[in-house]
Amino acid sequence: MKVVIFAGGLGTRLSEETNLIPKPMIEINGKPILWHIMKIYEKYNHTDFVILVGYKSYFIKEYFVNYFLHQSDVTIDLATNNVSYISNTSEPWRVTLLDTGSDSQTGTRLLKAQKYIENEPFLLTYGDGLSDIDMNKQLEFHHSKNALVTMTAVQPAGRFGSFRADETTSQVSDFVEKPAGDGSWINGGFFICEPSILNHIPADKNVAFEDFPLQNIAKLGKLYSFYHNGFWKCMDTLRDKNELNELAMSSPCWLNNVV
Repeated sequence: MKVVIFAGGLGTRLSEETNLIPKPMIEINGKPILWHIMKIYEKYNHTDFVILVGYKSYFIKEYFVNYFLHQSDVTIDLATNNVSYISNTSEPWRVTLLDTGSDSQTGTRLLKAQKYIENEPFLLTYGDGLSDIDMNKQLEFHHSKNALVTMTAVQPAGRFGSFRADETTSQVSDFVEKPAGDGSWINGGFFICEPSILNHIPADKNVAFEDFPLQNIAKLGKLYSFYHNGFWKCMDTLRDKNELNELAMSSPCWLNNVV
């Protein structure tokens, strides 16, 4: 199955870095978060990627065009301009980069990829979220429901830690490190989609995939939630980036230590 990744947004809440590079190229432990996302899919043998770029797309294109160079040790003979690759650790990926415009919303970006997706089911996610989701179980669930779209539902951790205290005496008993938020489930990305969903995206409007298209599919009873209780984190802020960086340096749980 092809993997489609949204990677064209402005990333305004991370403007400290996205003023210079697109959000999917922000590094987590020395690798773009986009690379980490692709490694998640590689674990399940999904290695054919369609990346929907837009804002500062040059940086993503340059990274993959020169990926072999980025990943290898080289010897350069300046006299002959000859480059010899000493070692190579490149992944077995096929990467299609589609420039879908800087101002396009997610639905419009996806529709522009229609001829590359072809008439086959595909996987879809955002270029800023990491998870240890079991994609094999999700795919089984998707088929069992005869769904048009299966969306991963997650419960993000709260932003701040909390504590327990006796309501009568106000005595604090212990602290809780970033408990779940208000208990609501949210869209965590990591979709499985049937090709017919593209028929629900209007070609004459700039629309978000999460608005009219998904809402319409939900009204048809063909949108299902795959509930994921494991690790999930979206890189929305500099705080998120720093937390992911710390996790990656110790134990990249989204890869189950397969790097």
